[in-house]
Amino acid sequence: MDRRVFLKGTGKAVTLGAATLALGGKVLGANDRVRIAVCGVRGRGHDHIRGFHKVPGVEIVALCDVDENVLNRRLAEVEALGVSRPKAFVDIRKLLEDKDVDAVSIATPNHWHSLIAISACQAGKDVYVEKPASHNWWEGRQLVEAVRKYNRICQHGSQARSNPGMIEAIRHVRGGLIGDVYLARALCYKWRASIGHATPEPVPAGVHYDLWTGPAPLKPFTRNRFHYNWHWIWDTGNGEVGNQAIHEIDIARWGLGVNFPVQVLAGGGRFLFDDDQETPNVVSATFCFEDSSGKRKMMELEVRPWITNHEAEIGTGAYKSSGPPPAGLATPPSTPRPQPAGANQSGPVGPVDAKTNTIGNIFYGSDGYLAIDTYDAYKSWLGNQARPGPSGKGDGDHFANFVDCVRSRRAENIHSPIEEAHISCTLLHLANVSYRLGRTLNYDPSSQQVVGDDEANRMLRGSYRAPYVVPEAV
Repeated sequence: MDRRVFLKGTGKAVTLGAATLALGGKVLGANDRVRIAVCGVRGRGHDHIRGFHKVPGVEIVALCDVDENVLNRRLAEVEALGVSRPKAFVDIRKLLEDKDVDAVSIATPNHWHSLIAISACQAGKDVYVEKPASHNWWEGRQLVEAVRKYNRICQHGSQARSNPGMIEAIRHVRGGLIGDVYLARALCYKWRASIGHATPEPVPAGVHYDLWTGPAPLKPFTRNRFHYNWHWIWDTGNGEVGNQAIHEIDIARWGLGVNFPVQVLAGGGRFLFDDDQETPNVVSATFCFEDSSGKRKMMELEVRPWITNHEAEIGTGAYKSSGPPPAGLATPPSTPRPQPAGANQSGPVGPVDAKTNTIGNIFYGSDGYLAIDTYDAYKSWLGNQARPGPSGKGDGDHFANFVDCVRSRRAENIHSPIEEAHISCTLLHLANVSYRLGRTLNYDPSSQQVVGDDEANRMLRGSYRAPYVVPEAV
């Protein structure tokens, strides 16, 4: 070994090969229980607990959180479900030594995602990792290599890819319903209030702040560097682009059928509020893609935090009546599209409630356009008269898909594989770097490097505070 792995923090200096031999050899049968540990249980991790609890044959055997106040609350809630009390951990390194854990579900702050996921792969455990899979481009690539090297099942938290409504929508987009598709717009207009200013204060009782900080620089504790608001601090989060908009980026790229871009330009800033947020709350980014024949496609990303209109009826509530779920997803083109009370009856753009989020995607083709509301319903408009086309709505279970693949060991059945996730996450990292540097990035998809820009490539590489260092897997 040229480098000792992250697990050395336990004092046991477990090597990659030893961990894999000890824990990776187990093969689960169809009737075996899948034993899952959830790491990071305050926000999205709470959803993981409830989601995995509903999947037949799953046992939540451990919870891990650096805030013991949150951890103890969640342990009691799991017990209240009528199941055994999970083991409790504050240090993920200790959890990964536990041979009773088959898979780790990661819902920590972004700067921990890849480090825990790679360490779990080394420990012979399968991984469900929340979006974005990486805090920077480099560690995302190491995670891809680790999943491949240790032959693990890895699901990314892009739940739209398990939704029958979205699968139907993307099938329409890529199947010619709206003709030759040249542009996708990823829209993230999410109502966000100011986070204000927070002064340094003592670390709250029960919070293991050094461990929470992990690979990030250790700075004085403030409320705006901790629960949830870490999203808006560069050391720990990726702003709204890596919070909500990564879903829309992934769906847009999925529909366009493209991989890495060849050019990225992003601009924006922090508007409306004077507060501690470091990341921009308004972003406009353009991504250009080119296939082997030289044909180009485009994606536009738009992020804003406050009052907005509702494009293509997204956010108006009109999609709630988009037809029955999975069995009959397609609505005949002749069916009139309903308008919600108070909507602009003359077209698809009209404010119903300015405080309603407008989150979704719009695909433009030579024969029409198709729009997706959040990630569970779609509508389409065809021809130059924009006549109503197919629409649909569905609901899927991303957690169940992961568990099925853990049992079957068929990685090809994962709906959001880490290879795809890494490409979408690279787009968000390129957008943020372009914004921070204030210039266009020309990107080489084959080398996954910005051409002629060492500063941009250094930013995509990131840095780590010892001993919380992402190991190089390639």
